[in-house]
Amino acid sequence: MTERTPSLCRHCGAPLQLIFADLGATPVSNDYISPEHRFSAENYYPLRAFVCKVCRLAQLEDFRRADDLFREDYAYFSSISTSWVAHASRYASAMLERFELGRGSRVVEVASNDGYLLQFFKEQGIAVLGIEPSKSVADHAIARGIPTRMEFFGEAVGKRLASEGWSADLTAANNVLAHVPNINDFVAGFREILKRDGVATFEFPSLANLIAFNQFDTIYHEHFSYLSLLAVERIFLVNGLRIFDVESLPTHGGSLRVYACRTDAGHPTSESVALQLAAERAAGLDGDDVYCRFSEQVRETKRALLELLIGLKRQGKTIVGYGAPAKGNTLLNYCGIGADFLEFTVDRSAQKQGMYLPGTRLAIKAPEAIDELKPDFVLILPWNIKDEIMSQMAHIRSWGGQFIVPIPRAELG
Repeated sequence: MTERTPSLCRHCGAPLQLIFADLGATPVSNDYISPEHRFSAENYYPLRAFVCKVCRLAQLEDFRRADDLFREDYAYFSSISTSWVAHASRYASAMLERFELGRGSRVVEVASNDGYLLQFFKEQGIAVLGIEPSKSVADHAIARGIPTRMEFFGEAVGKRLASEGWSADLTAANNVLAHVPNINDFVAGFREILKRDGVATFEFPSLANLIAFNQFDTIYHEHFSYLSLLAVERIFLVNGLRIFDVESLPTHGGSLRVYACRTDAGHPTSESVALQLAAERAAGLDGDDVYCRFSEQVRETKRALLELLIGLKRQGKTIVGYGAPAKGNTLLNYCGIGADFLEFTVDRSAQKQGMYLPGTRLAIKAPEAIDELKPDFVLILPWNIKDEIMSQMAHIRSWGGQFIVPIPRAELG
């Protein structure tokens, strides 16, 4: 038998041999199916997450290029979520006050999507620039008056923008650090674009929370990395950035916001950095055992959800999905939940309505379809905004409807 040659860590180049999640083979989670291709074949790729035993970066093997994942028809629009827009508004207010930004400042967002965040800085008369490779959302931002460059960010782009006068007082990169295959080149770009004492903030779901709360559905082909501060600090230092503060956030099931600057900048380092690193070491993220145990947690989460759904279907209950997020497609495909369990799913995004989910081929309808069917149960696929959804759809209780929240363990809500 020929042994498989291990992939190499995307940061340090060490062989990847420690698996912490094997979710079988799945389609790309954001490859929604158009009606004319509903019965066509689609590609499946192994979905296995590894942890580098040298630098502790958790990551997927590469099967798709970034420019194939973030295409012109990319379907995720940040402004769809009212709670996420409110989060962006609070961020802007906090940054304006903390770093005393004003009309002479420049703010650059990488992966700026549809302009959901930069709008709040522009309202204050601050010069803003978005960097967004996906045409669908970039066009929407431009139509809203947010200057946007359609390209992938990296070291060369950072240098060029700085030479064009876009050296930044503040850069934001929300939920994009996990999406880049060449993480070293990406991080180096911020070193190049920042002013001497400029600040770069990054938000990303916490690997510690992913493990603690069984958030395996956040593993999908669009996410190349799964991040801890232990790994991020190492990556940043190699590429000329120093983390001087970190905050814990409730978004996306528990995230970190790190504040970074060039290594020669004068920002003092907060004790929160050492505290977060200590907490991650205490959780075992610098060892192997916690990753080995996670595989069984994933399997048990699957069993619990299937047991609940099977029991409800045997009682003759009708169930629909709410949302068509990438994480939901990982959940449905790994658990084998298709039309035998769900009638359809709904989503507020007009770009997704009328399409079909990859793999399961469930129809994506407008939320009004729930009012027409009046199902007994609604399975919330974007569980990270379950409170927002339960509030928007509270009226299902008028006909006795209930919600199902699948993560961290299936329960009725």
